[in-house]
Amino acid sequence: MERTLFTNGRVLTGGRLAACEVLVREGRIAAVGENLDRAGCRVADLGGNLLAPGFLDVHTHGGAGVDINAAGCEDLSRLSAFFASQGVTGFLASILTDTEEATCRAIDRVCALMDRPAPGAKCLGIHLEGPFLCLKYKGAMPPELLREGDAGLFQRYQERAGGRIRYMTVAPEVRGVPEMIRALRGQCVLAMGHTDADYETAIDAIEGGVAACTHTFNVMSLFHQHRPAVMGAVLERPVYCEAICDGRHLHPGTVRMLLSCKGWDKVVAVTDSMQAAGLPDGAYMLGVNPVTVTGGDAKITGTDIRAGSTLTLAQAVKNLARFTGAGPENVLKLLTINPARLIGEDHRRGEIAAGKDADFVVLSPELDVLETWSAGERVYAAAT
Repeated sequence: MERTLFTNGRVLTGGRLAACEVLVREGRIAAVGENLDRAGCRVADLGGNLLAPGFLDVHTHGGAGVDINAAGCEDLSRLSAFFASQGVTGFLASILTDTEEATCRAIDRVCALMDRPAPGAKCLGIHLEGPFLCLKYKGAMPPELLREGDAGLFQRYQERAGGRIRYMTVAPEVRGVPEMIRALRGQCVLAMGHTDADYETAIDAIEGGVAACTHTFNVMSLFHQHRPAVMGAVLERPVYCEAICDGRHLHPGTVRMLLSCKGWDKVVAVTDSMQAAGLPDGAYMLGVNPVTVTGGDAKITGTDIRAGSTLTLAQAVKNLARFTGAGPENVLKLLTINPARLIGEDHRRGEIAAGKDADFVVLSPELDVLETWSAGERVYAAAT
């Protein structure tokens, strides 16, 4: 029976940092405490560093040269390894609005990765970003492929995926979407995004089952004192708010305001990354869109329209600490337990507690990613 004892470090457990040990047995956390029995264990010496739950990214379109819409199986394996190098142990593969044929092809390849996991971060399911989105706030979505709400199309995708579509972004003011929201309640976590919904429509969507806001503040109707719109609704109601904390999509003051309004338990740090994440400036793709990255800023070629980001969660955690001045007890919630609760993975992930999967990231005092562990096995170690 394989046993590993993590010792000589600080552990983020129970919402606080503790000088304790973690015992792992067969990929799961067996115990968290002091002076645990190490007989027969291999010892993972943390060297005084921080052991935290592995990061979870519920909104990413790729990285390391891989675009999820177009990726093959080897590409997705390479992406899993790249994510592990950024402290990520679980992610949702986000499929950008595309043709039905291309979407089905992407679903097939993501499911193949899930059936035969590669060493690295685990793919936990699929996020569909569209096609039920509004034209006014299309962002990087191809306008000719946006469409009215259609529960039947979602069901075809979900059947193709074997139930692995976990999360979907919709615009609740689009014709047919309100009915679809109610029809799909309980089948998939729904988020609002790429939307021009007014306050009343957004509130109706939340009451109908919408649980989150996609890349909050970006490509959506914003708050006005006479027209609270989507932002007024999501700040008022207890939904989760995604936040792209790269300093471009959200000003640091906006991040602080969002946290003040929502609290530390309702904000989810995401990357919305595209294939240029981890790579230098240049020409790339996001779905069907050619993208030019300049100074790390990804925009549809020839326009001023942002096309995802080049952010990684390893960068996001440091940005959040700098933006807020908060300690890891608060900052790390946005990358661990909050996304786990959003997509219903908190029974297995997001915390260091007995019975949970042994998915960890080892962080330096400066919050640099030193090691990543998945199911009790080390899948990344920084060069020394």
